[in-house]
Amino acid sequence: MKKIFLIVLLPMFLAYPQHSEQLQKFANDFFKWKSITQPLTGDDIPRIERPNLWVPNYSPEAVKNYKKKYKKFKNRLAAIPKINWTRSDSIDYLLLRSAVERVNWELNILRLPESHPEFYVQQTIGSIFDLLYIASPFTEQRAKNLMTRLNAIPKTVADAKTNLTSPIKPFTRIALFMLKDIREKLNKMADELDKINPDLWKSRLHKLVADAARALESYSFWLKKRLPNMTEEFNVGRDAYKYFLKNIALVPYSPEELLKMGRQEWDRAVAFGTYEKLRNANIPQDKIFASMEEQIKQERIDEIKIRKFLEEKNIFTIPKWTQHYFLKEFHAYLKPLNFLGVNDDLTSKSRSNENAYRYIPKPSKDLSFFQKSAAIDPRPLMIHEGIPGHFFQLILSSKNPNIIRQYYFDSNSNEGIGFYVEELMLQLGLFDNKPHTREIIYSFMRLRALRVDVDINLALGNYSINDAGKYLESTVPMDKATAYAEAMFFALGPGQAITYQIGKIQILKLISDAKVKMGDKFNLKNYHDYMMLNGNVPIALQRWEYLGLNDEIKKLWD
Repeated sequence: MKKIFLIVLLPMFLAYPQHSEQLQKFANDFFKWKSITQPLTGDDIPRIERPNLWVPNYSPEAVKNYKKKYKKFKNRLAAIPKINWTRSDSIDYLLLRSAVERVNWELNILRLPESHPEFYVQQTIGSIFDLLYIASPFTEQRAKNLMTRLNAIPKTVADAKTNLTSPIKPFTRIALFMLKDIREKLNKMADELDKINPDLWKSRLHKLVADAARALESYSFWLKKRLPNMTEEFNVGRDAYKYFLKNIALVPYSPEELLKMGRQEWDRAVAFGTYEKLRNANIPQDKIFASMEEQIKQERIDEIKIRKFLEEKNIFTIPKWTQHYFLKEFHAYLKPLNFLGVNDDLTSKSRSNENAYRYIPKPSKDLSFFQKSAAIDPRPLMIHEGIPGHFFQLILSSKNPNIIRQYYFDSNSNEGIGFYVEELMLQLGLFDNKPHTREIIYSFMRLRALRVDVDINLALGNYSINDAGKYLESTVPMDKATAYAEAMFFALGPGQAITYQIGKIQILKLISDAKVKMGDKFNLKNYHDYMMLNGNVPIALQRWEYLGLNDEIKKLWD
């Protein structure tokens, strides 16, 4: 393994070298293949652009071919000569290996096509949601794409019934919950789309919806009939989880070390939150916005102020071409399917000249955990999701001169950055005008610390989904619906829930190491700009490239 890392040290602030042509060619071929084969999920970070008229294909033959293709890509990558590589080349190799091994994780370890009934809900109506959340107006091509995907739903359902040889009972219950009243929801979507511009659909939309609804209802009936005989076991186990950490997330810690790290951050969040409440004891509580219009207006004011704050305090460089992150009322056609994923549009590579949006409900005291926080102060959630969080990081990374780094690999870096900038803004004084908002940040910190516990114990078989939901609800504390939704999501995708807390810890460690190593020469803004441009790169690799420290990388192969 050590032969891989024949490196030429780069300057500290990284003028990019000439990239390995073979790695770049491999990346081009691999990600072109992934644009067709990557499964849909409810998460917003891994979203990608698809070719026009694309449809998911999970026929039994296609699944076999995907597994064969994984082996071919794995062997091809391993065969690339590792001669005269720069440190950057070595990092790119590890990134590509992570991307290839994620295919193995999804197909051969999680066995999504054979064991996850909810997987096919995402590959059917999830593919429709993927076109509905886009904030810009419907075009004729987008309408054609939507009708093509609707038309493919009956075939995908038929393939699901063939492929699901070992369905998991808890995940089947999730699928059944998602499919509840699906005909009514699809009809409502179609009615609202028809109101926009009937000419886009050429009288086909309702017929396609009817066929799709019939297929999905048959799928629901098929799952219910088989539910009693399904296995309750869903945990991947310690060995598989370690494989994920080492080969995909590139996190240089054991599950047990991660649990300790999460617990330490939990203690800090609880203690600091307690101090903050005492500090603010005599300050009146902030009111929930009186209307959605008031909330949207305030967020637009705050977004401009945050950008100014970041530049004036020399924290980040905000390129002039950077568009904005705004709040928006739900499109009427999106509302019926809004349960299928994160309700935002962070744009994409080809749409970086457009504003990003997050869809919001009317302000109310009965809103869920995150939505209620935004109905009091939009900034905590906006910082994580917008600027300087996900939207800002993703559009900057999409313009990285190294095409390999323009792609998603694992949420550890992306969500780590999103969580890191929340407390960064707290520490730099952004919320001093509304002290109770600092309490919101500490409540977010409590949740992210507990996610480490929940993720690992779900994966290791120590918690049921019900256990995890109750634990989050009572301990954060948070509303029941959000707690159980989180537990279900994290059970489906082991390794995702740790990313917020562990990524943030790794960023803080990198900054600490940089300050000690470089002393007064360390410039936080320079690192932040590097971090955002390379925001898809796991933090252990950022640390190696930025500081030349590879001790964490070595740990991955001890």
